[in-house]
Amino acid sequence: MHEWALAEAVIAAASEIAEKEGLSEVTEVKIKVGELQQIELDILEFALSQLKSAKLENARFSIGLSKAEIKCRVCEHKWILATGNLDKVTAEAIHFVPEIAHTYIKCPKCGSPDFEVLSGRGVWLESIRGVKREDG
Repeated sequence: MHEWALAEAVIAAASEIAEKEGLSEVTEVKIKVGELQQIELDILEFALSQLKSAKLENARFSIGLSKAEIKCRVCEHKWILATGNLDKVTAEAIHFVPEIAHTYIKCPKCGSPDFEVLSGRGVWLESIRGVKREDG
């Protein structure tokens, strides 16, 4: 369950940023998840709620999805991949070995399997809000 490992990384990164920014408490953490990551959002949310550090105890986590945008290297057509239309076996194969996506996905305009993923991968912190520490 890589959702737990991602939650640990989000908590660690948010805590580090809060420390650097002089926050005594974090109130909100906005997270973006690329839909190609195929993360179970409910598991990620639960993991985040269980792994909160003291500084993040009252933080609200909001998770948004980043659509998978693809560009054909042959005809330069750009499109949004409808991952919901992939069958379970294909989606799982791409999830575990992303490099084989070219076997399953073709440009809807020219049919080429030669494309690049412009967005829709990764997990990142979009923003962090909190209460500034009062020094002095």
